[in-house]
Amino acid sequence: MSKIAIIGSGFSGLSAAAYLSAAGHEVHIFEKNAVPGGRARKFSTPEGYLFDMGPSWYWMPGVFEKFFSDFGYSTTDFYELKLLDPSFDIVYGKKDVMRIPNNYTKLSELFESIEPGSATKLHKFMEEAEYKYITGIENLVYKPGLSLTEFADLDLIKGAFRLQVFSSFSKHVRHYFSNAKLIALMEFPVLFLGAMPQDTPALYSLMNYAGLKLGTWYPMGGFCKVIDAMVKVAENKGAKFHFNANVEQICVDGNKATGLLINGEKLPFDGVIGAADYNHVEQKLLPVAYRNYDESYWERKTFAPSSLIFYLGVNKRIPELEHHTLFFDESLFDHSVEIYKKAKWPTKPLFYVCSPSQTDNSVAPEGHENLFLLMPIAPGLEDTEAIREKYFDVMMDRLETQTGVSIRTNIDYKRSYCIKDFIFDYNSYKGNAYGLANTLLQTAILKPKIKNKKIKNLFYAGQLTVPGPGVPPALISGKIAAELLNQHLNHTLN
Repeated sequence: MSKIAIIGSGFSGLSAAAYLSAAGHEVHIFEKNAVPGGRARKFSTPEGYLFDMGPSWYWMPGVFEKFFSDFGYSTTDFYELKLLDPSFDIVYGKKDVMRIPNNYTKLSELFESIEPGSATKLHKFMEEAEYKYITGIENLVYKPGLSLTEFADLDLIKGAFRLQVFSSFSKHVRHYFSNAKLIALMEFPVLFLGAMPQDTPALYSLMNYAGLKLGTWYPMGGFCKVIDAMVKVAENKGAKFHFNANVEQICVDGNKATGLLINGEKLPFDGVIGAADYNHVEQKLLPVAYRNYDESYWERKTFAPSSLIFYLGVNKRIPELEHHTLFFDESLFDHSVEIYKKAKWPTKPLFYVCSPSQTDNSVAPEGHENLFLLMPIAPGLEDTEAIREKYFDVMMDRLETQTGVSIRTNIDYKRSYCIKDFIFDYNSYKGNAYGLANTLLQTAILKPKIKNKKIKNLFYAGQLTVPGPGVPPALISGKIAAELLNQHLNHTLN
């Protein structure tokens, strides 16, 4: 039995912990915060609100099911999933709302009512997206991205044209649809993938299939229920958690990581997985000679957005809101430019409102509403209370206008979260929230390597390496890193 350390208890760290514990290793997870989950932490308030701090869109349910089934469980052993209907609302202007049904037939009818002939085009678009999804999820995303030879698969080569890795997502969408509302609907998922639609490979239309065909789900009790379930799986396999444990250094001897320095004490280990921020692990925990990349490498990379978030408790119900509402009443292109090209606070931002209390009575006191407001922004921006409040008013003005309800006067809990917090809580590079952008030059083998090139028993996991940003990719990242470390340890023992 080998002794393994995992730095960070987000989705990738928990995934790696479960797989390595199941393989028979002694696994220790070190988390700098007081609770597990990383960006998916939860917190509760004296007023009776329970807030998910991060992820709120439960897409690709099959990836979650696969994780739990690998350990003999089902998601139903830990939490109840509810299929949302509508999946979400998109606000295009005052009282101009597109309500996205979870029924695909109704979705086709909605498309047809907006743009005649688009129902047939949607079907063709989804056929291609389904192929990409099945190929991507079953083949591509589980590859470690260490060599081109991983992709020397006859079926993949034959299907390379259909995967559209070298085509623009924006052009792909416009090949099928011309109505601005439908284009915005199809392009919105890539805003959180970390690049402008023009710079994102058309491969990622698989996200449209995931969201519009497979549906938008919600784990009752909050996204934190998924974290709780993964912790339980890891603990059932023997993993041990250490909280408020800030790792200060990865100790190295020759080409081997020998342990971690925590609170001035060296703890010996036979292998390490860095499931915290990749840049932080390299730049702060490793000597220069053992880093895969220098600081200039990270400066050249395109990062997914950071976010300005407000967690709000409201002492009345707001029936005019659905569970998920996207405010696309300003230009997606202009906001994207100010995230990815000009790196400035947005002039006319898009934003997102989540109201889980519309679905789940356990996240707010009776008669109250739980609100989560999120505005994507460029990482590395100046972050002050004055700026946060300015944009709070911008979002609330539009939210109140749209719902026709006075909300600000009924807020009995309010907390903001932005770049400074991402840096302090997660050692996040420039305060990014979603990881590395999925551009063509940052896909698969072109992402930061999951393996340290100089230290044989050090691997990385999370949103800055393969397969990329998002909760399902993080689950997969942890599994890939665990398998690679397990293979190394088995080879060393044999």
